[in-house]
Amino acid sequence: QVQLVESGGGLVQTGGSLRLSCAASGRTFSSYNMGWFRQAPGKEREFVAAINWRGGTTYYADSVRGRFSISRDNAKSTMYLQMNSLKPEDTAVYYCAAKRSVLFPQRAAREYDYWGQGTQVTVSS
Repeated sequence: QVQLVESGGGLVQTGGSLRLSCAASGRTFSSYNMGWFRQAPGKEREFVAAINWRGGTTYYADSVRGRFSISRDNAKSTMYLQMNSLKPEDTAVYYCAAKRSVLFPQRAAREYDYWGQGTQVTVSS
């Protein structure tokens, strides 16, 4: 089992940057594929990015590809999401999620086993 805690959210102007972190408890973080999702008010939770257990393979939603970068540090049991060129439509609560699987990527929320509590990102126009 793994527990996840997100941090790094906040208020930023259009075109700005933020880096989100997802800290995991337990000693098996390195065996989990990880993902970032976001949910805006009145909308369904949507996939943002994923990274495989080793960190060598990543996958992005079309809406963020080229602007966001996902990474992980297994020695620190932490995953990151670097968000650049932020837009008002990026405003949402951002969640990290974990899935233990040899298959990759997982792009549906239902595929993930563990979730963090979320961190708010607000991009002002």
